[in-house]
Amino acid sequence: MSSTNLPVLKGKRVSLRRPREGDFQAWLRLGRDADIFRMYGGSRSDLRPMTEEGAKRWVQRLLDQDYAWIIEAGSLIGEIRLDRVDLRDRRASLAIGIEDASQLGKGLGSEAVALALGYAFNVLELHRVSVRVVDYNFRAIRAYQKCGFVIEGREREAALVDGAWHDDVMMAILDREYLAIQRKGI
Repeated sequence: MSSTNLPVLKGKRVSLRRPREGDFQAWLRLGRDADIFRMYGGSRSDLRPMTEEGAKRWVQRLLDQDYAWIIEAGSLIGEIRLDRVDLRDRRASLAIGIEDASQLGKGLGSEAVALALGYAFNVLELHRVSVRVVDYNFRAIRAYQKCGFVIEGREREAALVDGAWHDDVMMAILDREYLAIQRKGI
């Protein structure tokens, strides 16, 4: 069990909260969407149906992490995490997954990222937050850029998806960039 007592983070349309053991039922109802799975860099041939056991493992994995939230927009729609948090070097990486296909393209992911960045920079006082995204996930790249992330480079042919190699796009936002965006009210 995580030792971190994370606050609930509330935006206009989404809330981020710690997972609860009963969340596995909502996760099980969401199932696995092949298109979403592919946007994470998964091959369709590797996709397996969501099981009750798998949903419970997902919840437990989030409970075991110090900086993991459930994304809610009326109901559970996904997760967001700060991984590899290094308070000495003041950095972390971000991971987000909107699992409800009906909620994609509505800006809910961007709002969740903005809430997590607020926590990362204002509470944890991090200097940088990075993310990596497979190169064909244009929706995610645009969402990260909207939140202030800058493309720093590519890891060439890092993901083998459906038999083809794809680059990972490396992106990051620094504390001063985050503050500049906040001042502009974006």
